[in-house]
Amino acid sequence: MERRDEQPGTVAAVGRPLDRRAELSEFLRSRRARLKPEDVGLPDFGRHRRVPGLRREELAQLAGVSVAYYTRLEQGNGRNVSAEVLDSIARALRLTDAEHAHLTHLAKPKSHKKKPAARQQQVRAALCRLLDTMDGVPAYIVGRRSEILAWNRTAAALFGDWAELPAAERNWARMVFLRPEYRALFVDWEQKAIDVVCGLRMNAGCYPDDPRLSALVGELSVKSEEFRLLWATHDVKEKSHGVKRLRHPLVGELSLHFESFRLPDDTDQSLVTYHAEPGSGSAESLRLLASWGADAARAAAG
Repeated sequence: MERRDEQPGTVAAVGRPLDRRAELSEFLRSRRARLKPEDVGLPDFGRHRRVPGLRREELAQLAGVSVAYYTRLEQGNGRNVSAEVLDSIARALRLTDAEHAHLTHLAKPKSHKKKPAARQQQVRAALCRLLDTMDGVPAYIVGRRSEILAWNRTAAALFGDWAELPAAERNWARMVFLRPEYRALFVDWEQKAIDVVCGLRMNAGCYPDDPRLSALVGELSVKSEEFRLLWATHDVKEKSHGVKRLRHPLVGELSLHFESFRLPDDTDQSLVTYHAEPGSGSAESLRLLASWGADAARAAAG
């Protein structure tokens, strides 16, 4: 198992908190803009609309609240909003479960007194040993800022030897948007980029006061136009399973199933595993990579 602690003093160690009221306002505006009257059963009389999507009046009507009340909420004032009203607005906006949760986090933030937002995340020793036992299965622990907290040798063979990177660079957002080798590694790089940004958005809603997370967002917004455009969509989602196609420099293309499990005692950390269909070419390629371990990553880099 490989593991490195976060280092202070990096660009991600400082940063101003995200503006929760602005986040709430922009999120509601973006969700309203994607709906058309016909999407929600309202008549469209063909009148010119100055902005795309539903009007505030139409959304308020669907949610069963006054226009003034909804306007205050869309302006970022969710201080006294009830869970019932948020549920009605979520239904009117056709929000997914992840979007509904994000709206609730923004409108009615929870206190994180027991787990300060800027604290360093630590992986339990038992989990580190578990990763070691998962021979042949690429597995790692990812934190709420998309940082790689711990991993096993097969993950290093598949994704690259993260031990060779500075601690601050062992972060999916930085790797996907700033390192060319990861753009080449993922066959559908665009979808991987979307998944990373959507995950960061979810966590930013839960921890708008996390200076490291806001600094990461600020850094990537400056360094990557692609990140900046995706971040501006305000899309959120949680992807707990699926299929990823990789193009490894040593064994070629692999199609792997991934599963992500939030840890019950620390939901800010997730265990992510990959596996191939038994008997497939991807399974054989994965077996070869597992036998080489970190040497595979070094050979690929060379």
